[in-house]
This record gives sequence, structure tokens and C-alpha cells, in this order.
Amino acid sequence: MNAYVITIGDEILIGQVLNTNAAYIGEKLSSIGIPMEYMTVVGDDEAKILAEFKRATGLADVVLVTGGLGPTHDDVTRSAVCKYYNTDLIPDANVRANVERLMKHRNLPWTQAAEDQALVPRKATPILNQHGTAPGMWFEENEKYFCVMPGVPYEMKAMIENFVLPRLSKLTHGVILRHRVLKTTGIPESFLAHKLGDVNGLTQGARLAFLPSPKGVRLRITANAPTIEEADKKLDEVEMRIREKANKYIYAVGEIELEVTLSELLKQKQLTLAVAESCTGGLIGDRLTNIPGSSSFLIADVVAYSNDAKVKYLNVPESLIHQHGAVSKEVAEAMAQGVRNTAGADIGISVTGIAGPSGGTPEKPVGLVWVAYADANETISLKFNFGDERLRVKERASQSTMELVRRKILNIEIAEQLTTD
Repeated sequence: MNAYVITIGDEILIGQVLNTNAAYIGEKLSSIGIPMEYMTVVGDDEAKILAEFKRATGLADVVLVTGGLGPTHDDVTRSAVCKYYNTDLIPDANVRANVERLMKHRNLPWTQAAEDQALVPRKATPILNQHGTAPGMWFEENEKYFCVMPGVPYEMKAMIENFVLPRLSKLTHGVILRHRVLKTTGIPESFLAHKLGDVNGLTQGARLAFLPSPKGVRLRITANAPTIEEADKKLDEVEMRIREKANKYIYAVGEIELEVTLSELLKQKQLTLAVAESCTGGLIGDRLTNIPGSSSFLIADVVAYSNDAKVKYLNVPESLIHQHGAVSKEVAEAMAQGVRNTAGADIGISVTGIAGPSGGTPEKPVGLVWVAYADANETISLKFNFGDERLRVKERASQSTMELVRRKILNIEIAEQLTTD
């Protein structure tokens, strides 16, 4: 079987919204052995949508459509589907009950738009929307499978996970394709590739992709086999060989962010953390407090942006700032010690740097960042240069600061400079 994914919406064509839906669908389909061989974007034009429907069903066994199911005038996908399958709209009791539940939960009055959302094409099997009012639609005709879903990512994802994948999984035969992602940080892509060495010897029939980002490198392993069990066994073997060479850089399996891994470590070890941020402006605290239960380990996050704030709130000696500058080893270490002592935490971490685009000097260029770690036994610091793009400097600085804490907790050697790309 093969698949064709159609994303509908003018907002995607003009670059206002990124087409993350197609990427997500492609990944999920490949996990059950259905390759996405075609992908297209169509604007909110019924005639063009109908033409794309015809093209897609002529080329693929499975057609998945997202977008254009809302209650406004520019949502034309449902009417196009009805024309394509020559069917009318009828009320559905289960869909109506679901819309009523959502309206009541959101304390919204019943409207004609809500009434309209409870209608579904007569020939379709409706897919209940757990997070919105627009139902999905599933058609089966001439051994073709045609599914229409909302464009809102979290609404679409729930339908893929709970309805589409279970149905399609029963239809697939032959080779199963499985993926596994290892998340790494603290090592550039080229250094990681050199450390892993011969990829063919490493993968032995599977495939390995390097996917770099400002936060680190994702290693995506792909394996195929007649069964899920055999494919997963291949993935296990490749992962083991990768870990033999680069385990200390791997902080997670799957699409898990570093703050999740660090949060779990702090909870397991029953350690508390206090953060002092300058150039990152609270980004580390923001990432950590995105994790439920972060109050169990995060005591304080002090954004001491000015020199006066570093002195007043972190007890950094004014003489250190005058002598070495705010972006220095000495001040970073004093910030980590100061926030730890003030908060009474087990661990204090700090970050200070020049995010740019101005403010640099030949001695201290834009992108220069100092990160420090302090506990009851030691204080250490690391120096970085993260380039000249302000938001990227902040992102990389926050990542490297948290990675330093992860490595210290796990007693992982920090022999070389940590970096993210």
C-alpha cells in the first residue's frame, strides 16, 4: 500500500503556518509499513481540491486529508468531499453528542454553526473529535481508503492515533518499517559522525540519519522486517552499537526534550535546583516549569539581567564584575554559588553571555556564553561561543546549561567542551 497526503489551507501556501501535519502523518504511516509517496498542499478552493482528490485516488491506496473542516465560509473541504463522493449531509447522534459535550465544557451556547458541525456525509464513517467540534470522515470505496481530518494538529493527531492507524494496521501486509530516535546533545554533528565511524558496520542493513538542530543531533534509526518484533530487534541492536561509542551524549529515546530527562533525574535523586539566568532571560526556568511536578525540585529561577541585579539578588561581588566583566568565568561561578546559597538548593546553575546582535568586543564577541554549576563540593564553569543569532544563542545556552547539570548528576566525564551543533 502507498499513501497520498493532502493538506488544505491558504495559510500554508502563503507561509503563515508550517505544514507540520504532513510530517507527522508521514512518520506515523511509515511506522506501520505504509510509505507516503505523495504530498501536496491545496488552497481553500473547491475546484482545486476536487481535482487533487481525483489525482490522489488515482495514484494511492490511502488518501489522508487535513484542513478546511471548520464552521467558517472558507472551510470548503466537507462540501468538496460530498461532491466527490456524490453524497449528502445527515445528522449523526454520536457526533452531535460530542459537539454538545464540548460546547458545555467550554461554557458556550448552542449555535447554528454547532448544529452544522454535527452533520456528516451519508457515505462516511464519522470519526469523533476528542478536542474539537469538527468530526473526521472515513470512506472506503473500490479498495481505496480516504480519510478527512481537521487541520488543527492536536485534533488530527488524536484521530490518527485512535482511529486511522488501528484501521490501516489491519490492512497492511509485507514489510514493516520501524523508526527509533536517539536524542543527543553536547557534540556537533561532524564530531558525532566521526565518533560513530563506519555507518554501514554500525547499522548492518538498517539506516541511520543525522538530524541536527540548535539543541543537538537527533539520530534516527530505520529498520524493516516482516514483523514488528523483528524490526524492533534490529533497532535494539543498532542502538546498542551506537551507545557503545556515544552513550554519554544520548539523553533520551524518542521525541523527549532535555528538560524532561533532567526533571526525572532531579526527582529520582531527590535533588533541588536553583537557577540564575542573565542572557537567557528565564528560558531555562520556562523549559523546566513546562514539566508537571517541577515544584518538587525547582526552588528558584532568578533572572538577574543587569549588573546591579546580579549584585543585589545573587550576592555577586561588585569587584568581580568591575575586574572581569559580567560575562566571565568568575561572575558565572559567583552567580551559581549565590543562587544556590540564597535559595538553599542542592545545586545552583548560572548562565551569562552576550546574545547580540550588538555588545560584543574582540575579546568578548557576540555569542560568548559562560555557564557554571555549583554544589556543596565544587564549582565548575564552561565557556562557549554560540554564534551571532540572538534567539539561537539563548536556545543553545539553555540547552548546554541543563546538559551540564545532567552530566554532573550522572557523573559523566566532561573532558571536552559541551556544544550543541
